[in-house]
Amino acid sequence: MFDIKWIRNNEEAFDAALARRGLAPQAAQLLALDDERRKTVLGLNEAQEKRNATSKQIGQAKAQGDEEKASALMAQVSELKAQVQQGEEKEREQTATLNEILSTLPNILAFDVPDGADEDDNEEISRWGELKQYDFKPKEHYQLGEDLGEMDFEAAAKIAGSRFVVLKGQLARLERALGQYMLDFQTQENGFVEVMPPLLLRSEALFGTGQLPKFAEDAFETTDGRWLLPTSEVPLTNLVRESMLNENQLPLRFSALTPCFRSEAGSAGRDTRGIIRQHQFNKVEMVAITDSKSSQAEHERMLNCAEKVMKNLDLPYRVVKLCSGDVGFSMQKTYDIEVWLPGQNTYREISSVSLAGDWQARRMNARYRNENGKPQFVHTLNGSGVAVGRALVAIMENYQQKDGSIAVPKVLQAYMGGLKSISKIS
Repeated sequence: MFDIKWIRNNEEAFDAALARRGLAPQAAQLLALDDERRKTVLGLNEAQEKRNATSKQIGQAKAQGDEEKASALMAQVSELKAQVQQGEEKEREQTATLNEILSTLPNILAFDVPDGADEDDNEEISRWGELKQYDFKPKEHYQLGEDLGEMDFEAAAKIAGSRFVVLKGQLARLERALGQYMLDFQTQENGFVEVMPPLLLRSEALFGTGQLPKFAEDAFETTDGRWLLPTSEVPLTNLVRESMLNENQLPLRFSALTPCFRSEAGSAGRDTRGIIRQHQFNKVEMVAITDSKSSQAEHERMLNCAEKVMKNLDLPYRVVKLCSGDVGFSMQKTYDIEVWLPGQNTYREISSVSLAGDWQARRMNARYRNENGKPQFVHTLNGSGVAVGRALVAIMENYQQKDGSIAVPKVLQAYMGGLKSISKIS
């Protein structure tokens, strides 16, 4: 969401920023709408002032015993009252129209986001870990899971349809262990406060973080107008909606392990095998609320928090900075962590760590008082710390053994009751 006053003072810069997103200029249209709204407000104020002045004259006329004049003045006041009411309604409609357009415009990209059309133009920042060498052809995770008898897509389809899975036995325990380990790590090692948020959310919450109105088709709406949680970024960020914080309260850091629900409306034909892209998945989310001066450093810190998970799991990965054509609608800048999957012989996204600046805060009216006592909008950040299902995929493929068993990473063995390997139970 943008401040129309800022657009008025930065018209060329605003249109140039939208051009980086591949959008046509918008400033002239928005300012024309705002001019009409301001004209209405001016007329409304003039009518209100005239009404107030005329109301005073009624008392004076009555005091002088001039009932005819008082009656005429009362008729004028009645007419002015109707004009004020009409003006107020018109101003509400104009403001709603302007805000509706503003709400559909994406965030302005950070200056250091590289230009590009899509994921092929993303900029690789770093790599970590050695790619493991196998004396056999590595399998993909769904082959391994089905061979173990603990990953059942057929049963899931009977129960819920496509893009679901039933995990059983030790694979189910391994996914649970991953989520618990990641949440413990982010809260105990990195200072995030654990939160257990609602899984059903109001429309206002999704509007605040930018999922609504533009991406309604990507979420699941319930029959009573609420929404299944698409990511715990939504409730965690909205913890500060309609708040006035003090600068010394910042940063606030929250983390949650939740199921997430996505319709995957734009993913027809993509990743139809396995659990890379599902309607329901678990994720450990990190959210930070900072002041405007600290948000860039907080972004780098959150990336480091997610990278440490990957290092502790000993999963080879790379970090990429998303280009202008790939950065999400609500974000100024995003780093993706992509894990190596030997079964697919490629890197796949396992975490996104993003900076929204004050874009979400404006939609939520989340502010803080700076050191001078002046209200400012907070800056918000979010990141996966990390996606549990995709981490399960990465462990299965990177830790697979020739006999089809899966070695358990050392940091997870305590969460698995000391189990060091997952094998098929005969």
